[in-house]
Amino acid sequence: MNLYNKYILMLIMLSVMLASCKKSSLNLDPPDKLSTQNFWKSESDADLALTGCYNFLYTSGGGYSTSQYQVVAWDNFSDNSYGQYNYGGGTSALSSGITAGVFDTYNLYQSSYYVNNYRAIASINYFLANVDKVLTGDKLKQYKAEGYFLRAFNYYWLAVLYGNVIITTADPFTLDYNKHMAKSSRADVLKLVEADLDLAIAGLPDVSYSGHAVKGSAQGYKVRALLFEKKYTEAAALANQIITGGKFSLNTSYPGNFYKPAQNNSPEIMFSVKYQLPNLSHQDNGISVSLQRWKGELGTQDLVNEYEAADGKDTTSSAVYVKGKPYDNRDPRMRMTLFFPGDTKAQGWPFTGSYAVGTPGKDSWIVGYYPVKKWLDPTLVDPDYGTKGDNDFVLLRYADILLMYAEAQNEAAGPDASTYNAINLVRARVNMPALSAGLSQAQFREKIRHERRVEFAMEGIRYFDLRRWGIATQKLNGFVQNPLFPNVKTKYADNYEFWPIPQPEIDRNSPELVQNPGY
Repeated sequence: MNLYNKYILMLIMLSVMLASCKKSSLNLDPPDKLSTQNFWKSESDADLALTGCYNFLYTSGGGYSTSQYQVVAWDNFSDNSYGQYNYGGGTSALSSGITAGVFDTYNLYQSSYYVNNYRAIASINYFLANVDKVLTGDKLKQYKAEGYFLRAFNYYWLAVLYGNVIITTADPFTLDYNKHMAKSSRADVLKLVEADLDLAIAGLPDVSYSGHAVKGSAQGYKVRALLFEKKYTEAAALANQIITGGKFSLNTSYPGNFYKPAQNNSPEIMFSVKYQLPNLSHQDNGISVSLQRWKGELGTQDLVNEYEAADGKDTTSSAVYVKGKPYDNRDPRMRMTLFFPGDTKAQGWPFTGSYAVGTPGKDSWIVGYYPVKKWLDPTLVDPDYGTKGDNDFVLLRYADILLMYAEAQNEAAGPDASTYNAINLVRARVNMPALSAGLSQAQFREKIRHERRVEFAMEGIRYFDLRRWGIATQKLNGFVQNPLFPNVKTKYADNYEFWPIPQPEIDRNSPELVQNPGY
């Protein structure tokens, strides 16, 4: 592992010990030494340590995001969105779309995921190695299950982004940091992910989600891993277990999944990065500022074109689509996801005064740029620096389970009544008509891919779907984000399937740790 080596471990211990120490006018512990003897003395230490493991979800990404898991930023890697300006690093480095410069060995955004995931894994391994010192019985089983879930979560990110990476499950204080470690294959990393998720599924409570991982959270992430590995029969069976288990359901309000207070009671959310005012908030309401004032993520014309007319047909054959009114009579999710020219406060546009209308010509908005509406609190007025927000970043919701089931079952055996039912439930929630019967496997596959794009637009899923389907290069290389600027094209190559290992990590672990191909 060797990520900043012992320095990281000292930070882990220091953060845990500082959180657990009560204020005293006299500190008898040597200030220049860390000792595990000062910790793991009571059940409250287990609570603090587990909280520390979850806290890596809030680690700042490279750039302006308030969390690496601010999911909307990921769509700038895809054909769904891009940014108008370049702010020089992090997610903002994606502002002109996917460029060769984004995929280099010193890029802050890419490096931050690698480093944060391993920091989290070191903390989780330390937690799992020691929590049985203060807990027993059912509480120990549940806490360890949460640890296994979080370790699987972090290794899943490493496998999906970087491919072949180092595996370590030992207490970090027992490792020999003079010994370098080599990478394991992506297949072996995913085996560990599945094994950890199985342990999590066995030990987590089978209840609805309220902040800590539950059985459904672990099951859902295992479905994702199985689908990524193209284990379609297993993925369909496990997704069906979640569906028949009845612990989750679609929120009757699609927008209610993305802002407070509606998020608090959504039966659809299965795992998220939780925030709560006043103590845990987005700095400067990072979502509204980055989406609106900074224009950090903007919908592409290609995404807008993807939405069907309200009768479920494309705009060339629809009986309800009116030429000259391209934003009317469309799939309702389109206006629930993006703002369009002419939108005012009545349609949720958050600004007044000089920002009164989201129209080209106002505050540097130009034709072909569609501001993001999803994730914005509809009660916000003129959000700016200092505005506090606490909407949760949703990482897994029940609609994804339904669509993953439909995809896995279709790939395993072709479309059947259950696959139609799954996809039609998602469409019916927003009053879109059911799919036509009699579709072939290939036709149904395209319907699923369409549905995933419009259902999860600006939720950070599209990029990973394109890679999982093996069509990322086809869709993204040479992609024109805005038809008004045909010479502005994205760049994507097959070797982008694996992100580069950060160069400092290669330098620390050479020759055992080798760079991914093409970098």
